[in-house]
Amino acid sequence: MSSQSAVDHAPTQDELDLLHYESRIDRPVRIKVPELHRDERLRHVIFGGQFSVDMLEDLGATADKIRALSRMRNGQDFLLHLLHHKRAMLYFTQPSTRTFLSFMAACQILGMTCNEVRDPTTSSETKGETRFDSIRMFSSYFDLIIMRSKLPSLAEACAYLMNDLADSGNRSVPIVNAGSGADEHPTQALLDIYTLQRSFQFTDPKDSPISNRYNNLRQNFPNLMKGLAGKVYGFCGDIGRGRTVRSLASLLANYQDVTLIFIAPNDPTLSLHDDLRRRLVNRGVRMVEVESLEEVVEGMPVIEQIDALYMTRIQKEHNGPSDEAHFAELDLSPCKLTRELVARMKSYAPILHPFPRDQRFGEIPTEIDDDPRAMYFRQARNGMWIRAALLASIFGVDHQISRFFHEETKNV
Repeated sequence: MSSQSAVDHAPTQDELDLLHYESRIDRPVRIKVPELHRDERLRHVIFGGQFSVDMLEDLGATADKIRALSRMRNGQDFLLHLLHHKRAMLYFTQPSTRTFLSFMAACQILGMTCNEVRDPTTSSETKGETRFDSIRMFSSYFDLIIMRSKLPSLAEACAYLMNDLADSGNRSVPIVNAGSGADEHPTQALLDIYTLQRSFQFTDPKDSPISNRYNNLRQNFPNLMKGLAGKVYGFCGDIGRGRTVRSLASLLANYQDVTLIFIAPNDPTLSLHDDLRRRLVNRGVRMVEVESLEEVVEGMPVIEQIDALYMTRIQKEHNGPSDEAHFAELDLSPCKLTRELVARMKSYAPILHPFPRDQRFGEIPTEIDDDPRAMYFRQARNGMWIRAALLASIFGVDHQISRFFHEETKNV
């Protein structure tokens, strides 16, 4: 290698800093999780694997209470004073709309002051400051750092940095991973789970003691049970590069007797990758891999047996130079939803999408938006409530929310 080539390929300081944490990053998630908690409570939020079923149910219950309190004037005032003394930095150096805005709204619901860095060219990083120096600087001014980066493992490494600072007696704050490369997006998985929790309560505003939606559904689906256990979940589209798929599948693996069906082209980039497959196999999860929503599995088309469908777009932002031409040769139509396919789904089966959807690819045509099973806009709104619940848990005010809620509603 020439000296000029060696200079061109010299590692950046950020890459060298990440190497410092490599041995910790390479460990299994189950070994790393205890380091991300403090006093049996979430300290940093980095992986979907941090959440047990009990924790997911508790967060969902807290989110329900927050959304109910936000409809009352005294409830709004209570929430606004909960964390009014806390400050949050939203460090989003990767483009984001829904995640950024819902975290901002979640902070505001709880009275937190927010600041943001969304364009690194406006920060001291243009002067050569490393991301790790930026994070440590933010921790001097703020009580929480919510970060989104295209760099895999950066959020995890920053959590270890904060732990090391705490161990040495220096100021340290929680890190929340709002999307890390193609690795994980744990808070998206939280809002996905929360949407499923609410969907599988099978309630309706028109319910009465005489007639309710759940009992009516059981006339056609006698084995239907409330909750996330015992369901068939379909994931369709860009399975290989979908960090939301990875995170949600990992959370669903916590529930008993679930089946995960992955629908993707037979392509090494887009289909299920070995690491997630091994993780799910090790958890004893029943998995099926097919190439079409209409493929028959055990005598029934996939589209007719799933209890929830998670659609994704083809993530072109991860494409390499040769990917565009390669994908143009693939038949991706079996991974697109149509009105005719939706008509064959179970009448209660929610349709989810992490957004944004791709109007050019058309994985979910807008004509499906009015179907009562289309949950993706509600799903986006749910992100605000569950992220508020997450922040309440991190700062230990979730029990205060529960007590206030029960006081306010005990006579209702």
